[in-house]
Amino acid sequence: MGAAMAGNLLEAEHELVVHNRTRTKAEQLAQHGARVAASPREVAQTSDVVITMLPGPPEVEEVVAGEGGLLEGAAEGSLIVDMSTSSPLLARQLASMARERGVRMLDGPVSGGDVGARDGTLSIMVGGEDEDFERARPLFEVMGETVVHVGGAGAGQVVKACNQIVVALVIEAVAEALVLGSKAGVAPDRVVEVLSGGLASNRVLEVKGEKFLSHEFTPGGKVEYHRKDLGIALAAGREYGVTLPVTALVEQMFGVLEAKGRGGWDHSALLTLIEEGSR
Repeated sequence: MGAAMAGNLLEAEHELVVHNRTRTKAEQLAQHGARVAASPREVAQTSDVVITMLPGPPEVEEVVAGEGGLLEGAAEGSLIVDMSTSSPLLARQLASMARERGVRMLDGPVSGGDVGARDGTLSIMVGGEDEDFERARPLFEVMGETVVHVGGAGAGQVVKACNQIVVALVIEAVAEALVLGSKAGVAPDRVVEVLSGGLASNRVLEVKGEKFLSHEFTPGGKVEYHRKDLGIALAAGREYGVTLPVTALVEQMFGVLEAKGRGGWDHSALLTLIEEGSR
């Protein structure tokens, strides 16, 4: 997703300095005008605004605050925008660390998957100060279609946790509905057609419908990453005293898929678990 987002920024004629732990991935962007840096620190030393897109909280903490990280190279007044799906608590901690160094920080996780990243139609939920949001808004509008400032530091990650709860639970619900219909002798494509036209209509059916029908689970959103996201949501639930019983159940279901070697499959592969339990 990060490569596609960077590609859109390059297409919009922004100057980019890029870094990836796998250098060859960064070099692919160099073919389109980006300059490759040797470390996160070097990116920060040569940039006014730095955007990160990483797998999860450990990587975010390392890249932002670790040895050779962004905070070592960021100049006073520069802005770091973490667009990874990460922990609300970590987002607040890193924003505080950045502020002590005179560096601004936003958390701006996204929804929309690889398709949204490629097409520049992501939904971006942003936590941080108003002036920092306005500073980054032109960049957000290149990468996303829905850009919302949702509150202070960490609020973007809270809303992303909410988003991932809804997506996971809807995927599971659609999987149950399709297996029930199929076992009762109704063609799955007819079930999808009807569900798509009534109150049950939802974005999951629109984006993932073909995967449910074809059982072709090349990932947009991977099982292992969505399980990680639900772990973040459950941790937030514990922090704020919110019970999330069905979220916990679906998180365990993703865990079963990982145990079956399907962690790299698309998260719509929850369907296979319902099918296997219904034989």
